[in-house]
Amino acid sequence: MQEIFFARQPIVSRQGSLYAFELLFRPMGPEGVLDNTQATAQVILNAFGEMGIAEVLGPHRGFVNFDTEFLMSDLLELLPRHLTVLELLESVNINDEIIERCRDLKNKGFSLALDDVRELHDSTRPLLNLVNVIKVDLGQVEVAELPSLIKKLKHYPAQLLAEKVETHDQARYCFDLGFDLFQGFYFAHPEALSGTRIHPSKMVLLRILSLMMSNESDQKIEDAFKENPDLIYSLLRMVNSAAMGLQTKISSLRQALMVFGRQPLQRWVQLLLYATDASMRTVSPLMQLAATRGKFMELISKQISQNTQDHADRAFLVGVLSLLEALLQMPMAAVLACMNLDEEVRAALLDRTGQMGDFLTVCEQLEQGDIRSVNNQLQAYTGLTLGMVNNAELEALAWANNILT
Repeated sequence: MQEIFFARQPIVSRQGSLYAFELLFRPMGPEGVLDNTQATAQVILNAFGEMGIAEVLGPHRGFVNFDTEFLMSDLLELLPRHLTVLELLESVNINDEIIERCRDLKNKGFSLALDDVRELHDSTRPLLNLVNVIKVDLGQVEVAELPSLIKKLKHYPAQLLAEKVETHDQARYCFDLGFDLFQGFYFAHPEALSGTRIHPSKMVLLRILSLMMSNESDQKIEDAFKENPDLIYSLLRMVNSAAMGLQTKISSLRQALMVFGRQPLQRWVQLLLYATDASMRTVSPLMQLAATRGKFMELISKQISQNTQDHADRAFLVGVLSLLEALLQMPMAAVLACMNLDEEVRAALLDRTGQMGDFLTVCEQLEQGDIRSVNNQLQAYTGLTLGMVNNAELEALAWANNILT
């Protein structure tokens, strides 16, 4: 049986927060890409069936591609309506039957998106009044024609999504044109569209992380936290949450640090670096990706039987820190210069060398949906299979969704 994979691509709001994911089919095997109906069926079976929607999406919505055959099928009505956005592919021939079907689905609680809108046609105008999201593919619209198209689309009651945003200049241009949502490889390493500077608390977090990795005293770590009241509030909220299962509420910073423990605290600080604000009230795409990478790296490390928990902890660190360059907008070498890291971790982050460098490369290949390169990378590790990597990715997605909600 052919092994089926899928990828998630983030859809980002104007504020830089995570709005939704598009679920993308990824085949691996001699058969190659299946047709649209089969691809959508596999995504649904994997994402909404065997894996469980909570593990795949967390609290976020999922965009799923539909062709005409699947759109008219009763099977799609089995999907969770509050979490699913039905995305009509360009191949769907818009006619009265399709418009009536879309109206019925919307009345049943589904959200609708129209893909690859390049110009307005009389046949599509009734549908534009029904859909919740209109997707504009930047690769299919001339730059000079984009302002006119957006001006026309603004008359319809739908959010406008810029698709295939690949560069900072494209992101800025679409932001200025008034797009509501953004999607593309640029946002695999997103930066705030507002162009704001890095909050000073990020530098405090880097210093705290460096102190912990240097095994400095609890007092020095406590003193560093005291420099930023927002971090203290966030820590107390985390420790007092239901997830900790404590019988007695924590009321002081020192008590919180002791109860939380050094290793969980270090991981929390690593992830907090990517929050869009200091108290983690909003999850950024970068934070979601960092959490998933860290857990994936840890799980893959544990699959190699001779590796210790210490090695798995370092693998987690590599995954999380791998995005600091995008977060801080400075070279990785400069970021690492102020951190006390061992050579194995540094080599993985700077040069993608060593076992951890290999696993980080696998992470990046999975994010790009390049399953064949993943398979080639794994040839050096007889203890790892493509199926094990796929399971680790799904477990990492579930873990990241659980801790960030």
